[in-house]
Amino acid sequence: MKNRVKELRMAAGMTQQQLAEWVHVSSRTIISLEKEQYNPSLLLAYRIAEVFHTSVEELYCLRENRELEDQSYENLL
Repeated sequence: MKNRVKELRMAAGMTQQQLAEWVHVSSRTIISLEKEQYNPSLLLAYRIAEVFHTSVEELYCLRENRELEDQSYENLL
């Protein structure tokens, strides 16, 4: 799922390890999130959004992701 984790982390001058410590996960989890290889739990998404003073919707580009998913379903019809 497309997200802004890396963009916001870098803008904040934060390392992957620092973010991981703030949200109580491993740095591997942060790496996977940034590579869009892992979708977080709702609680983790909320914790990360809090760190960057944004919403889960903005952090995870939910409108854009929903539109992409809708398009993929339309292509199946």
